[in-house]
Amino acid sequence: MHLDVLSDSPAGNTGTGLVLMGGGARTAYQAGALQAIASLLHDSGATHFPFKVLVGTSAGALNATYLASRALYGVQALDDLARFWQGLRTAAVYRLPQTPLARLSRWATALGLVLSARRQGAAMDSLALTHTLHQAIALPAIDQALQQGALQALAVTASSYSTGEHWTFCQTRDGQPMTWSRPGRRAEQQPITIEHLMASSAIPFLFPATALWVDGQKQHFGDGSMRQMSPLAPAVHLGAQRVLAIGVGQPQRAALGSPSSVSGSTTHEPSLGGIAGHAMASVFHDTLQADVEQLARVNDAIGTLPAALQDQLPFRPVPVLVLQPSASLDALAQAHVHELPAPIVRVLEGLGALSGAGAGLASYLLFEPGFIQALMALGRADALSRKQALIDFLQP
Repeated sequence: MHLDVLSDSPAGNTGTGLVLMGGGARTAYQAGALQAIASLLHDSGATHFPFKVLVGTSAGALNATYLASRALYGVQALDDLARFWQGLRTAAVYRLPQTPLARLSRWATALGLVLSARRQGAAMDSLALTHTLHQAIALPAIDQALQQGALQALAVTASSYSTGEHWTFCQTRDGQPMTWSRPGRRAEQQPITIEHLMASSAIPFLFPATALWVDGQKQHFGDGSMRQMSPLAPAVHLGAQRVLAIGVGQPQRAALGSPSSVSGSTTHEPSLGGIAGHAMASVFHDTLQADVEQLARVNDAIGTLPAALQDQLPFRPVPVLVLQPSASLDALAQAHVHELPAPIVRVLEGLGALSGAGAGLASYLLFEPGFIQALMALGRADALSRKQALIDFLQP
């Protein structure tokens, strides 16, 4: 259960934590939501960076680390993240393997994918993302932010292909060893590097695994969304008094564009792209809401205890505020999927991933301006719809 996440941390009480879930290109939604939060903070006269603990998974880890590297800029860091996403393109994240006939034939492109998968265990080449992150994130600035007190901790999660364990890599102000270890999930104090980010965001089958050293041995890691059962736990372990969590799940994954019966069952067999999209959604299955509900039950249980007893217990209530998309991200992807480079469109077309339920697969890969702008606009709107709740939460 999740009672263990309420244990006191050596870091002490450190204010607000921010938890950013994974989801490939869909995490542009987080940049939009944080941009709206920046405007709310600007309006209230706040200038300091609003989060003391940053925790990220997959592409959410990229967002969290980017923010950590700019924490000394205060609220401006949230606007900077939005500008980073606005300038992003698919070519800056991944490329398809090249074959001589790839421009002419989807079959030649597919052959390149198969050969790439056999060679490196992944269909895509993510070297472009490594270059992009080195250009965008100043890693030494993270330690500066920690030492100057703008930030208390940064944590990035990844999943070990070698052992099956879910790891949280932490860089904290005090640098003390991490004290928590639970069945299936571990933590270790390590300065966050670009390799940690590549490991956390290595979507299975699509991006190559990344090697990291843990417990004195080299292990290979993939996307942190895999086997992630307690996304809020690292923030609370690191001492956050309250947590803002931004996920990229959606209210319902409808079979877009597919005829359906009165009972809601589709009348067509699912395409390969539809199955791949469903599998991808399973990898990124948002465990956030279940964790929030469990934490709320524990908070309520603690609140029923006499105050004197509460003071003696090694637990504390941790309020959580969650932002999630209010509209289907699959539908947004379907409207913008043709913005992708032509070779990728050909592959997705061959998989049946340009429309209907198949568009879910494209939503993780669509790092193009139209889709990013739509995601960010939705994030801004969803955040502003919770304006007063966010103000009360961030400035209690």
